[in-house]
Amino acid sequence: MKLLKNLVLFGLLTMFGLNVQGQSTPVKPINIDLWQNGLPNSNGKESEGYNEDERNYKPSIWVYLPEKTKLPTKAVIICPGGGYGVLCYGYEGFEWADYFLTQDVATVVLKYRLPYGHPEVPQSDVYEAIRIIKAHAAEWNIDMNGIGVMGFSAGGHLASTVATHAATEVMPNFQILMYPVISSDPKIGHMGSFENLLGKNATKNQLELYSNELQVKDNTPRAFIALSDDDSIVNPLNSTRYYDALKTRHIPAALHIYPTGEHGWGMNEHFRYHQQMESDLSAWLRSF
Repeated sequence: MKLLKNLVLFGLLTMFGLNVQGQSTPVKPINIDLWQNGLPNSNGKESEGYNEDERNYKPSIWVYLPEKTKLPTKAVIICPGGGYGVLCYGYEGFEWADYFLTQDVATVVLKYRLPYGHPEVPQSDVYEAIRIIKAHAAEWNIDMNGIGVMGFSAGGHLASTVATHAATEVMPNFQILMYPVISSDPKIGHMGSFENLLGKNATKNQLELYSNELQVKDNTPRAFIALSDDDSIVNPLNSTRYYDALKTRHIPAALHIYPTGEHGWGMNEHFRYHQQMESDLSAWLRSF
């Protein structure tokens, strides 16, 4: 119910135009449509015409660049959550631009296509975002070896999928996961996300392929994971199992479990540990 309330709140903010895109930053974003030369795949919805009211999102990125420095900066691609059924791109997307700009990190908010049972679709949108950033790295003063992915809830599943499934040329250099969906184990998994991702008749092999604690490899990038201990929407064991899998492979990882906060706090300052979370993430970003 709390996740539903968050989604309803997001919808109301959108309806009344209340800063859902974090436009308090003076930095004007660069908006780029993905796949300008044609889509590589389909979720079966594009022919209906892109319409966010119908949760049919046009794949695009919004790029916020920090002031130019002598050294190239990191960049983070943000994948909003929403159970693979909607994109909460306000408090889990655009509202993060101000924070990352203060860290001298380029912010790339991704509006990805929802899967509607086609799991390759949102992944391919992330990969294309990585390619575009690399193609503009010199122009945007971005470190080619400092491109990361960040995701919230089901967006965390997408980010961790990219971090465990990507080919070498589009493998991110780091991952930031906030209260992520990770496991398809029905004992702990958020099965609604997996139904939206894979459809209602997913096979055991499909579920295991996208149970990302089972897919960690030696080249999976370092991770920052944050969540609340009292999360009743996405079981905290999703995060701890993923952390265990990373450490089994000797991959650097930081795990922060805050006592309270439930699910879906994003950039909301009413989250009691908001400042601590920002401090923890800032320290981690400076560590490499």
